Amino acid sequence: MSIGAAHGIAVVAMFFIATIFSVGDLIADSMPASVLMTLRFGFAALLFTPYILWRHGIRWPGLSGLWRYGLLSLLSTIFFWSMFESLRYTDSLNTSAISTTIPGFTAIYGAILMRERLGRYRFAALLLGLVGTLWVIFRGDPDRLIALELNKGDALFFAGCISMGLYAALIPKLHRGEPVAVMSFWIMVIVTAMFIAVANVEFVHVAWGRIDGSVWGSLVWLAIGPTMLTFFMIQSTSLMIGATRVQSYSYLIPAFVLVFDWALGRGLPTAMTIPGVVIVLLATLVIQRGVLVEAGEPTNAKD
Repeated sequence: MSIGAAHGIAVVAMFFIATIFSVGDLIADSMPASVLMTLRFGFAALLFTPYILWRHGIRWPGLSGLWRYGLLSLLSTIFFWSMFESLRYTDSLNTSAISTTIPGFTAIYGAILMRERLGRYRFAALLLGLVGTLWVIFRGDPDRLIALELNKGDALFFAGCISMGLYAALIPKLHRGEPVAVMSFWIMVIVTAMFIAVANVEFVHVAWGRIDGSVWGSLVWLAIGPTMLTFFMIQSTSLMIGATRVQSYSYLIPAFVLVFDWALGRGLPTAMTIPGVVIVLLATLVIQRGVLVEAGEPTNAKD
């Protein structure tokens, strides 16, 4: 794989991830968030099982593995439950913009837990991402910002992003050298179990016979695209161009959500929202330049 191809695949991975917000918005009211997430991660774990059996075999992780995977699974469960629950009260653009705060929370946790230096480029990118996010949420209206007119969904998902920021920061600290695929598999399994526990009697209350075929198709896509395929995309591209460059493309997600929502016939947001999306996009360029400078590479290098 060439460097250019790695960048391209990283962008496609973020497009797949962006579909979570738009597709999730479509099916959020079809059944409780805990049931939706049980099905999504259950499908993903089942689809992932043959690969794990082929490459690594399935071995019981022991108590050491269970507490590490369990902690990461809990943080992941909080994030994904808050995402789909919040989509019942807010829209896909707001949630995708709020998700760009995750690198900021990860950087803060990393500085505390791993003594990582933030660096001026990353700090500038996080600041841009925050400004762009606030612009989108409050639709460029300073009065709404001053009044802090957050709806219930925005506030709920913001709390979920705090959880996901800690999840990302803890992965290198809790990794014990096992294959990343094995770690991911057990997290999928435990997350599924946690959502089953959260859903509890909700399974009985779901009118399964009335669930539209489009909902099942959406769940299959969420299990395959944003879960299965992006795992391999992000893993392979991170080895080629580094995790920081790959993750910087997450700032493209709000723009992808705009395109995806438009393709679904939802139209475009108000003109006052667009500058916020553009500001978020600038954060990607700042991070990419920062990686080049820190690596001592020419900033006009073609990669």
